[in-house]
Amino acid sequence: MTHEFKQIVEAAILNQASNIKSVLATVVDLDGSSYRHPGVRMLLSSDGDMVGAVSGGCVEKEVLRRAQSVFKTGVSKIMTYDGRYRLGCEGVLYILLEPFEVSKELEKILFYELENRRTFTITSNYKKEDECIGDFFSRITFENNESFIFHPNHSIQLDKKGSVKEFKQIFPPCFKLLIIGGEHDAVKLCKMAALLGWEVDVVTSIKDPKQLNDFPGAKTVTANTPEAFITSSLDNQCAVVLMTHNYAQDLRYLLKLKDCKLPYIGILGSARRREQLQNELFEYTSELAETFLDTIHSPAGLNIGAITPEEIALSILSEILAMVRNKKPIHLKTISGKIRAQN
Repeated sequence: MTHEFKQIVEAAILNQASNIKSVLATVVDLDGSSYRHPGVRMLLSSDGDMVGAVSGGCVEKEVLRRAQSVFKTGVSKIMTYDGRYRLGCEGVLYILLEPFEVSKELEKILFYELENRRTFTITSNYKKEDECIGDFFSRITFENNESFIFHPNHSIQLDKKGSVKEFKQIFPPCFKLLIIGGEHDAVKLCKMAALLGWEVDVVTSIKDPKQLNDFPGAKTVTANTPEAFITSSLDNQCAVVLMTHNYAQDLRYLLKLKDCKLPYIGILGSARRREQLQNELFEYTSELAETFLDTIHSPAGLNIGAITPEEIALSILSEILAMVRNKKPIHLKTISGKIRAQN
């Protein structure tokens, strides 16, 4: 996930400022099933701190223990973790452990690309062997084809016995939630979305402006009107929830959003209110794409019996996840076989 990698980079930069060594752990392959899957990463620090996780919490101490040789020698290695006899998961993890450094140039480019919501790729080489030491490394590549290796001082050649594999992962922009509204329920939605690692922007009314500290977890809080609102920063990695509690405001914002390629637009209110909104949308403009109408979810959220603002926020976030992951919500207990296979 992009936001997890961002947190890892931020932690590594702090380590470097304190002369603390960092090792990046990446799950690059998997036999069977596991709590998390190839592409998940965590940062290990020579002082014992960890950022991120490669499992539900049962593997991390073992990964830190086996990373000590990488701290000491600066040489990458592959480790395996067989959970078939120790965990509820029935799989073997293959984890790349490599020294991790963030150059000033990489720091500058990465955060520029993240801010401008551009995709990047990380490619890692590895072998499916336990305690396999060698010149294993990861390379990050940006859309302009500029690339960086996380530890440039690799010098030990790979053992040519056995094939070297490659794991490639594409990182889209961080998922963004735009909340339009500044009431108590919007604050709850903001806090819970931030826990998911989403970037949260909040737009409040000009008549009742709010501050950033009013919305814990928000990246920005601005006061605006539908007519002055600029949609250029919205893309297919963004969801919008209208929480103005004002019918006319919701309608005006919907008209402004009609040409955006969004996966989800949620609106508070009743089914009757939804029908009224759609009817008035056609009165204001006859050029409404069917795909745009399909993205509108009103009342917003899944029917999980939500009552409190926190529960309603949970139902909305669950619906957004289901939509962007192209999933139909079902009980996991009804799935036979691997849950991963259902994705």
